[in-house]
Amino acid sequence: MNILVTGGAGYIGSHTAVELLNAGHKVVVVDDLSNAKYEVIDRIKEITGKKLDFYWIDCADKEKLWDVFRNQDIDAVIHFAGFKAVGESVRKPLQYYRNNLDSTLTLLEVMEEFDCKKLVFSSSATVYGPDNPHPYKEEMPAIQSSSPYGWTKVMIERILTDYCTAHPDFCAILLRYFNPIGAHESGLLGDDPNGIPNNLMPYIGRVAAGKLEKLTIFGGDYDTADGTCQRDYLHVVDLALGHLKALEYAAEHQGVEAINLGTGNGISVLELVTAFEKVNDMKLPYEIGPRRDGDLPAFWADAAKAKELLGWEATHTVDDMCRSSWLFARNASI
Repeated sequence: MNILVTGGAGYIGSHTAVELLNAGHKVVVVDDLSNAKYEVIDRIKEITGKKLDFYWIDCADKEKLWDVFRNQDIDAVIHFAGFKAVGESVRKPLQYYRNNLDSTLTLLEVMEEFDCKKLVFSSSATVYGPDNPHPYKEEMPAIQSSSPYGWTKVMIERILTDYCTAHPDFCAILLRYFNPIGAHESGLLGDDPNGIPNNLMPYIGRVAAGKLEKLTIFGGDYDTADGTCQRDYLHVVDLALGHLKALEYAAEHQGVEAINLGTGNGISVLELVTAFEKVNDMKLPYEIGPRRDGDLPAFWADAAKAKELLGWEATHTVDDMCRSSWLFARNASI
């Protein structure tokens, strides 16, 4: 198939592009490079030994996106494009609503014009909000969130659900994934955001590489075993492979389907820091800071549906995630 990957130069998108190419698909990447780097495209080609088509455009630019569909025979779309930092979304809600909603609405309009009916959407566990108990299950209400970022995911899921109701032959897979970390085994791809990282592992990597003085852990007084937040961390390559499985499922189905992608295990921030130190034989300077707006104390996935419908489950360990993250961070610091 010929797959359009929006946000394909980003962290998860680039790893998914690698797995798509390795599986024999043709890949077209659209990215505005607002939080990614062009050299990622070259690295995808280097890892796979295959070419891909890249368009440096904003997914919300309808005229330019229309040209992509006109020039490419797109069979399906994996939609990653969007801003993703929880804390930043609390400070800049309008920016998040405008960017994330506009890009999705524009994409759907162009897909409809070109009769493209298969979409895998990058959703998030944040749609479960603060009131559902963990582990999160797909049948739980997913109509709330604790941040503007999460609300954009709730709204987009609603948009896609309504669109599938109006177009019964359309298929939208809503992948609600948890906390991806880790990097490609080559050390060429990983989480390398522009500016100061908003997510934990790239921040750890830059502290380990000496680029940042110390790690600040947001909150040490949560109702968890060690007082720090618990999350369901999964390896980004496992997550990328989950998108391939979702694409295969979408090819044979219609309608909307929400599916969790996670390990089913909760790990605290301090536990992850300790694992990183042990696996990579180092000590990380860190301090406990105040809580961050929009963060929840603890959540993790019930991943049974992904195994049942997609035949997918996470296989990488926390040690794998920490080891590959440091390999990439070390290479990025050279």
